[in-house]
Amino acid sequence: MDLSSPIEKVPRIGPTLQKRFKKLGIKTIKDLIYHFPQRYEDFSNFSKINSLIPKTNVSIRGKILEIKSSLAWRKRMTLTKAIIGDKSGAVKIVWFGKPYITDNLQIGDEVFMTGKVSQGKKGLYLNNPSYEKITESGSPFDSKIIGLMPIYPETEKLSSKWLRGIIRQVLAISKNNLQEILPESFLKEFNLLPLPKAIWQIHFPDSLESAEKSRKRFALEELFLIETFVLKERIKLLQTKAHQIPMDVPLIKRFVESLAFKLTNAQRKSAWQILKDLEKSHPTNRLLEGEVGSGKTVVATIAALNTAKAGFQVAIMAPTEILTKQHFKEVAKMLFKFKLTIALLTGKEDKIMAKKLKGEMIEASRKKILEKCIKGEIDILIGTHALIQDKVKFKNLGLVIIDEQHRFGIEQRARLCRGSGGQANEIPHLLSMTATPIPRSLALTIYGDLDLSIIDELPVGRRKIITKVVQPKGRQKVYDFIKNQIDLGKQAFIICPRIESQTTTYKIQSGWKDVKTVSEETERLSKEIFPDLKIAMLHGRMKPKEKEKIMSAFAKGYGGSSEALREGGRDFLARDKKNKIDILVATSVIEVGIDVPNASVMVIESADRFGLAQLHQLRGRVGRSSNQSYCFLFTDSSSQKTRQRLEAILKSEDGFELAEKDLEIRGPGEFGGKKQWGIPDLAMTSLKDFALVEKVKQSAKAILEKDPHLKQQPLLKQGLKKFQEKVHFE
Repeated sequence: MDLSSPIEKVPRIGPTLQKRFKKLGIKTIKDLIYHFPQRYEDFSNFSKINSLIPKTNVSIRGKILEIKSSLAWRKRMTLTKAIIGDKSGAVKIVWFGKPYITDNLQIGDEVFMTGKVSQGKKGLYLNNPSYEKITESGSPFDSKIIGLMPIYPETEKLSSKWLRGIIRQVLAISKNNLQEILPESFLKEFNLLPLPKAIWQIHFPDSLESAEKSRKRFALEELFLIETFVLKERIKLLQTKAHQIPMDVPLIKRFVESLAFKLTNAQRKSAWQILKDLEKSHPTNRLLEGEVGSGKTVVATIAALNTAKAGFQVAIMAPTEILTKQHFKEVAKMLFKFKLTIALLTGKEDKIMAKKLKGEMIEASRKKILEKCIKGEIDILIGTHALIQDKVKFKNLGLVIIDEQHRFGIEQRARLCRGSGGQANEIPHLLSMTATPIPRSLALTIYGDLDLSIIDELPVGRRKIITKVVQPKGRQKVYDFIKNQIDLGKQAFIICPRIESQTTTYKIQSGWKDVKTVSEETERLSKEIFPDLKIAMLHGRMKPKEKEKIMSAFAKGYGGSSEALREGGRDFLARDKKNKIDILVATSVIEVGIDVPNASVMVIESADRFGLAQLHQLRGRVGRSSNQSYCFLFTDSSSQKTRQRLEAILKSEDGFELAEKDLEIRGPGEFGGKKQWGIPDLAMTSLKDFALVEKVKQSAKAILEKDPHLKQQPLLKQGLKKFQEKVHFE
C-alpha cells in the first residue's frame, strides 16, 4: 500500500473513523505509521496484589472476579467498577467514561493491568488502568506473553489498543514501501537503525532499549533534515544578489538625536549590525530578538530610514491588523520630520502619510496606494503578512521587515519583488523581529542561517513587574485586588490554557479536568465575580475581524492618549464607559499582540500548563508604562517540578535565561516546540546536547558540499521537500 494513500484506504476505516483520525493529524498511511507512542506501559514486572503501595505505578496479572457499569449522574458519565484477584489477594478497579469495557471484559477473564495505585476511603484501587486481555494462547501482543505496551496520543473512541491493532495491520501490508531517506554515511556515523527496523521497534519494541534506539533514529533524522534545509537556504542566499545600501551615518545621528529617549547600548549595537548587513551584495537574514517592550521597533525604523533615504523601498509586515496600525503610528511619528511617504495597507483601514503632509495622516484608497507603490512613490509600506499574497508590487524593494515570523524564505521575498522593473535577480534584505526568547541550542539549529541580534536591555524607567504564585485559597484576594485596580482606572488580562470545555470523559483521561477555559471563565467572572464590569473574551477560533475589534477596543483603554497612559496620566475620567473593556479573558493568542499601557494586571490560570518563556511573554503584556504592574500565576499543582519552574520565573526577568531553564527543567519533549517554533517534538529531544547538534550540522554540511543540489540523494531531496511542507519554520 502506497504511504501517501489516504487513511480511508485501510480496511475497517470509514468516514466516521477518518474524522477521528483527522483530530490526531492523521490523513495518510504515512501519518499513521509515524504516529509514534508517547510512552510504554511495562508488563514485564508484576506486583502481587497484596503488596501494592499507594501512589505507585504497578503492573498486575489476575482474574476478573466482578465487573459492572453504572451511570454516575452527577458527572453525566459511565462509571465502571471491577475487582481483579490473584493468589495473594484482590483489588478494586475504577474506570471513568469507558462504557465499552464491560463489552470487552467478562467475569473469569484473565488480564494484565497497569496503572497508578490510589488510596480510597474503603481501601486501595487502580484508577483508569490500561489493560490487556490474555487470550487462549496467553498473549496480549500476538508475539509475547508479557512485555512493553505502546501508549499513543489518543482521541475519543480511538484508544491505544485499537491503534496498535491498525498500525500492526498497516505495517504488514506497507513494509516494502518504507524507503530510507538518510544517507548511508549518516546512518553509519551515528550508528542508527535502518528505517524498517526502527519503525517496527518504535511501535512494538523488544525492550525499552530498542524503543530508545528507534526514537534516537527519528530524532536525529528530523534534526538532520532541519540542518540540511537551513544550510541549503544559506547557500541559496550567498548565490543571490541584493542591493548594496550604504550606511548614512549623519542621517542616523540626526534621527537618534530627534528621539525623545536615549537608545540603550543593545539597541545601538543591533542597529549597527543591521546597517552593516545592508551594505552587503547578497541578501542578508537577520533575526532581531528582544523582550516585549525592549525597543525593537525603533531599531527596525533606523534600518527603514537608511534604506528609504538611499532610494529603496521598505515593506514592514506584522501578524495582525492591530499590530500593523501600531507599527504605522510609531514609525510615522518617529519619521515625520524626514520627508518620507509612509502607507498603511490593511484592507480595512488604508492610510498614507505623504512627504508634504508634515506628519499628518489621511485616508487613501487601496488602489491609490498600490499605484503609488509600483511607481516607487511609497517609501515604506506597512501591512499584514498577507502583503505577500496581495496584488502589491514594488518598483525598488530593498528591505523587508517582518514581525513574529522568523522564517521568510527566498521564494517569498522574490514574490514581493514581482513586477519591480529590472529587479528579477535581486532579492531584498530581510530583518525578522521576535519577542520569543529562543534557547541557544534552538537558535543554532533552526536559525542557523540567520544572524542574531539581541536586545537584552529594557528602556530606562521601566518598572519591574511584581510577580506572585497564587494557590487556590488566595484567589478571592486577587479578585479584590483586580477590582481595586479597575476602580483606579486600570485594566486586566486573565489568561486560560483552553478555549472551551471538552467532555468530562476527555478531560479526566487527558488530565485537563480542573483546567480553566476561556468560555467558562468569561461566563463565571461576568455572573459571579465582576457583575458590574465589562468582560470580553478573545481566542484563536474567533474570526479575524472579531478578534481585531475586541483587541482594538481593549487597547483603547479609557480613551486617553497613548502618551498620557504611558506616563500614568489620569485623563481616564473622560472615558467612554459604554465601549470600555475592563477585563479581557483570553488564550495565549495575546502573547503576540497588543500594546495596552493601561493594563496593570495579568492573571494566568493553570500557570503550570505554560512554558516559562511563554509565561514570561504573557507577563510582558503588562508593565508597558511607568505605572506599577502585577502578574499573578494561579496553580493547583503542588508537584516539585511545577514549584521549581514557577520559582524560576519569580527570580528572573531574563527571557533568554528562562527559555534555557525551561528546556532544562521541563525536558525537550514538553517544551512545546511545534507551537512556539515549528520544530518537531522528536528533534527537540536532541537540543540539550550542543555537541550532538553541532555534529549533525557538520554532517549535513559535508553532504551538501559534495552534492549541493542532492542529485546523488534523490530520496533525501524528496524527503526534505515533504518535511519542509509538513514543518513550519516560522
